[in-house]
Amino acid sequence: MLRTLANAWKIADLRKKILFTALIVLIFRIGAAIPVPFVAAGANGIFSDSQMSGTFMEYLNMMTGNAFNYGTIFAMSITPYINSSIIVQLLTVAIPALERLAKDGEEGRKKIATITRYVTVGLALLQSTAYYFYLRGNNYLLMKDVGVFADIFQALVIILCFSAGCALIMWLGEQINDKGIGNGISIILFAGIVARIPSIIASLFDANGGYFSYGGAYSVLSVVVAICLILMIAYIVWMDNAERRIPVQYAKRVVGRKMYGGQSTHIPIKVNMSGVMPIIFASSILSLPPTINLFVGAKEGDGWYDHFFKFFSSSSWVYVILYFLLIIFFAYFYASIQYNPIEMANNIRKNSGAIPGIRPGKPTSDYIQKILSRITLLGALLLSVVALFPLLFQLITSACGKPMNVSLGGTSIIILVGVAIETVKQLESQMMMRHYKGFLD
Repeated sequence: MLRTLANAWKIADLRKKILFTALIVLIFRIGAAIPVPFVAAGANGIFSDSQMSGTFMEYLNMMTGNAFNYGTIFAMSITPYINSSIIVQLLTVAIPALERLAKDGEEGRKKIATITRYVTVGLALLQSTAYYFYLRGNNYLLMKDVGVFADIFQALVIILCFSAGCALIMWLGEQINDKGIGNGISIILFAGIVARIPSIIASLFDANGGYFSYGGAYSVLSVVVAICLILMIAYIVWMDNAERRIPVQYAKRVVGRKMYGGQSTHIPIKVNMSGVMPIIFASSILSLPPTINLFVGAKEGDGWYDHFFKFFSSSSWVYVILYFLLIIFFAYFYASIQYNPIEMANNIRKNSGAIPGIRPGKPTSDYIQKILSRITLLGALLLSVVALFPLLFQLITSACGKPMNVSLGGTSIIILVGVAIETVKQLESQMMMRHYKGFLD
């Protein structure tokens, strides 16, 4: 990776793109540090670690690089755009009009992108409004009850600043797509997650309050966590590159005086075909009860309310089991959206192809479906290892008396590694294109 970056830096055109991407990331980090007017977050932020643990707020704070916790301009970050993309993608399967647009080439994709932007702005307004009412209810505003017009003005400024920040980040991501390197949204997510790494290292090795400073078993555990995170990166790289290849043999056919076909190829199916989406879906659903508890405020010993919310605490074994089952469920759900065995079988037959030993038509679609089911299960199990490691480590250390919260969870690591691999591959492809003489002749 470092060698690829060094080689890309030597090419003037790629160097400009890398510098432009770095400039956009710098703008994002500056905006993530500028507070919104009328918001008084304080030095420690709005949410404590215990308040955010297992809630949707923790997910938002992770995606925004702590900007959400301090009520800055980019507090909403890119999460409304991600949610909008997921919603539009799911609706594309359910609504025939959107499905036709998706198959309508470049023009159709542009219209879907426009719809995604409008949905993003709508979600940003809703999310910003909910955040404003939380800030108001917990006395994090500079002005309160100073008059109807002043309150309305303050609300409009806060909500519009949060929403405008989200729209600006979406535009910055598109600028990276046009003039920079890598996927813009992914790069911004990458920058937000990387910004939290120093605080995570400090929580482990800081001499004043870090786990390493406790000595004894906690010093060893801190080193073990650091080693496990490094090994997990290698594990995710291996998992991301693993694939199952379905062999396909195409028959020879004569068109005029030329003969086509006759070659053997394969259909690559990634083991982790759904990426990080099952983890995001599962964690979002399981974060709803703790988020509700954050607003309701159930006290210790409040009858069945207290017991119910404890089941959905990230320090509960029930939470871990439900998390595991939901990851498997959403892996199958997302795979069913991505792959259509019947359509794949029809495309193979239309191109005079066949899977060796399998008859065309329904037997081919059944064979592909069987392979997809097995690969999806394997991918979900491999993904669960990454997702459940921080939770299991926290439960084990809780039994020892002092829980160690590994803030850099499975979602963060998969996003970091995935974005790094994608960006390096794009750099390599652009360097290859510039060094290939056939493109210049």
